[in-house]
Amino acid sequence: MLNYDLGDIVTLKKPHPCGENKWEIVRTGVDIKLKCLGCNRLVWLPRIDFEKRVRKILVDEKWISIVHYKGKDHKEDEE
Repeated sequence: MLNYDLGDIVTLKKPHPCGENKWEIVRTGVDIKLKCLGCNRLVWLPRIDFEKRVRKILVDEKWISIVHYKGKDHKEDEE
């Protein structure tokens, strides 16, 4: 299970019907609450579904594939 923080920007497997594919994490827990950055619509997803659908995360203005993402804390430990 990966750790996500509030305010993280992610992309999912399929875009929102408004056409945007960037989502901000608004709430975490058993369910994840996401806000579409195109139309500001709020969507709830169970964590299991979210982890299946998430593809990339925005870190320091760069998109990183979820496969290679270790978390923000791991990056600080390497330095």
